[in-house]
Amino acid sequence: MSADKNSVTVRIAGEEHTIRASAEPSYTRKCAELVDERIHQIRLQAGLIEGHKAAILAALSIADECFQARQELASVRGDLSARAQELASRLQEAVPEGRS
Repeated sequence: MSADKNSVTVRIAGEEHTIRASAEPSYTRKCAELVDERIHQIRLQAGLIEGHKAAILAALSIADECFQARQELASVRGDLSARAQELASRLQEAVPEGRS
């Protein structure tokens, strides 16, 4: 990422927004598409709901997804670390002393 700010116009919940960010415009568009889709899903599920309330529920839904992904990543890292330690122990047992 560069320090330069890129401007990109995106459509979220039927409104255009110009976003200035250090990220590549394609990444910003991808993020906006996720938010727009989540708001759309919530509005379909909840029926008529005010725009700001749908945006808040979308943000909470995305935050929940983020926290669950972080928890899953931590679990996978722990499993990998345990497996690596187990393999290292097996290798040490398999290699006779004095050889490395």
